[in-house]
Amino acid sequence: MGREEILQNVPIFSELGRRDLERLSKLMVPRQVRAGEVIIKQGDQAAGFFVINRGKVEVVQDADGSNPQRLATLGEGDFFGEMALFEGFPRNATVRAIDDTECLAMTRWDFTAEMKNHPEIAVGMVPVLVRRLREVESKHTH
Repeated sequence: MGREEILQNVPIFSELGRRDLERLSKLMVPRQVRAGEVIIKQGDQAAGFFVINRGKVEVVQDADGSNPQRLATLGEGDFFGEMALFEGFPRNATVRAIDDTECLAMTRWDFTAEMKNHPEIAVGMVPVLVRRLREVESKHTH
């Protein structure tokens, strides 16, 4: 699967056209991670978004504490950290590799620069973000 197709499977990018997906795919940098290695650490400032190209990771809250809780196991094609493209709040969980893993990473700085140069990317993402916000609001009001 090509990088454009990988990005198109990420909900926040799903409404973007081919040209915009191609631009964003060029920002993706391969990153090799060994089994057991931490990719992002809970509490660290968020700076990037990741798509798993090969391998498997676990998402854990309180990973270093007395009561770690596994929230999810993610594999090929799954993604995490997409909100870091928009803000740098501290990470709310640790993600570490279960197997040797290859991720494609995109930094907030590269993403922001691309949106400034091509505002149609932001315009294409707004409907998806609004839909997600509505879904969250409807869960809290019912």
